[in-house]
Amino acid sequence: MVHNNLDNQHTELIHLLKTERNEDGFWSGRLSSSALATAVSIVALKINGDCADQLSVNRGLGWLLNHKNSDGGFGDTSTSLSNVSTSLLCYAAISYCGNQHKDANSVLSGLETYLSHQNIDLKGSDITTSVLSYYGMDFTFSVPILSMLVICGVLKDNAIKKIPQLPFEFTLFPASWYSAFNLRVVSYAIPALIAVGIFTFKTRKRHNPLMKWIRNRSIKPTLTKLEQIVPQSGGFLEAIPLTAFVGMCLISSGYGDCQVVNKGLTFLRNQQRPDSSWPIDTDLSTWVTTLSIKALGPKMTTEFSEGEINRLTTHLKSIQYRDVHPFNLAQPGGWGWTNFSGSVPDVDDTAGAILALLVLYKSDEDVAGAIINGSKWLTTLQNKDGGFPTFCKGWGKLPFDCSCADLTGHAMFALTKSLNMLGNKMSSEFIKLMNNCISRAFGYLWKVQQDDGHWVPLWFGNQFTKNQQNPVYGTAKVSIYLQDTILCNILNDNMKRNIDSMVSKAKDYLLNQQNEDGSWGGEKGIRGTIEESALAIAALSETHREACLKGFEWLGNEYIENGLRSNPIGLYFAMLWYDEKLFPLIYYIEALGRFLK
Repeated sequence: MVHNNLDNQHTELIHLLKTERNEDGFWSGRLSSSALATAVSIVALKINGDCADQLSVNRGLGWLLNHKNSDGGFGDTSTSLSNVSTSLLCYAAISYCGNQHKDANSVLSGLETYLSHQNIDLKGSDITTSVLSYYGMDFTFSVPILSMLVICGVLKDNAIKKIPQLPFEFTLFPASWYSAFNLRVVSYAIPALIAVGIFTFKTRKRHNPLMKWIRNRSIKPTLTKLEQIVPQSGGFLEAIPLTAFVGMCLISSGYGDCQVVNKGLTFLRNQQRPDSSWPIDTDLSTWVTTLSIKALGPKMTTEFSEGEINRLTTHLKSIQYRDVHPFNLAQPGGWGWTNFSGSVPDVDDTAGAILALLVLYKSDEDVAGAIINGSKWLTTLQNKDGGFPTFCKGWGKLPFDCSCADLTGHAMFALTKSLNMLGNKMSSEFIKLMNNCISRAFGYLWKVQQDDGHWVPLWFGNQFTKNQQNPVYGTAKVSIYLQDTILCNILNDNMKRNIDSMVSKAKDYLLNQQNEDGSWGGEKGIRGTIEESALAIAALSETHREACLKGFEWLGNEYIENGLRSNPIGLYFAMLWYDEKLFPLIYYIEALGRFLK
């Protein structure tokens, strides 16, 4: 009876996932609306001074005023806990854009109360020091936040002298030199480094004469560099906050008529939703499409027509990068997180696309070529420690440039399965390179697995754990990748035994994290979610039936009571929380598919 119920659930959820495809036959998903993205967008549009944007500004302001938390602060999503950064930016936006709105003063008062409880006195405390302390060595987000506070008048002009000067002039050197400069921003943040750096330079009143001369001479060529890398959509990385920060800083610096600003403002106008809010990014279409295909697995051939499968295959092939990427000079072969032009190739989405194409593969030479080229691209990004970073080999010490467990596990599985299925189409030299790459990735995962069996992910967290990390998510993901890797025939017996040992420790950890009600959260004792519970079940499905059935019971009740409620589990650039509508559905289907298999 239980098995039949799970079969029925599986069928129902697959049908629901099929209906979520867009008109082009793949999945776009829907990212949560973001208070932070909405705040920076209305400021960028307001400061531009175009009367035609006033309605959009007013609508965005109204959405903000209606989405404050009960403590008076703002979180990144409508269900996120309040945090200082988003609350400060919302305070700045409401102060700057809301002087004629009847509810603005009361919301500002509530924000002041919230921030005072966080030891930030907007009238007297050193806000600059507080923000810089929160983000530590990483200036990627702290300096843009402080710059917006100055632009909106929350910080006085003299506060600019306390804001670190981003060395925008260094971007004129070859990218291979960046690691020597200690830029203290992550590799994807070149647009902010330039625009915010120009703003802080132009706003300061005192300068070292030599640096003043150098930076004045650097403004024009760095703006030219920005114009060369701005995507067709106008949105840097398709990211609303990054694009808005660039726009407002250039406008405030006297460069509002440049192409970068005009295209960026058009992008922001196009991204405002019917409910008046903005998300943090256009979408994660590549990510949710490849997750969907992998979760469906063998069901693809029974649930989708040949034409539908061919359409998905064609789509994934079409968005593989075939040229050097203008933004970060990434070599051809990778995939980014969306099909829109602002995307940049990254390890996780490239591994996902490779694995999805392997699910869809039907001896098509073009598909085999795309998979092999993607595998070659992955091997070029492996760090010296054997792990994989997000965008490029680690040229800095900040998280997105360093190796992490979940990306490494994903890349290791993608390379192993590619070699297993398409090794007969690869040269002997490349096979040797692949085997070495896989071995080194395994060594990295062995080294970073914690004594209790868990791994920590990079791009996902849980806002209720003590350090906001999500070891349940990371451990489940890496464990699933490793279990699937063992099924490939190319691994030697010794590596298989060692992977078995790693997976056994990981499963013990996951079992110990299950809550009494059968669910999993970020760790034991944290409220369960569909996303974390489903992934834990998927990792345990082959060996721990009782724990899985208890988890499915919780999932079934949660689905009946609250539907497929998504949770802010994702961590975007600079620790911004988001939730994605399709994550609960996709992970639930994956758990059912693995258990029923």
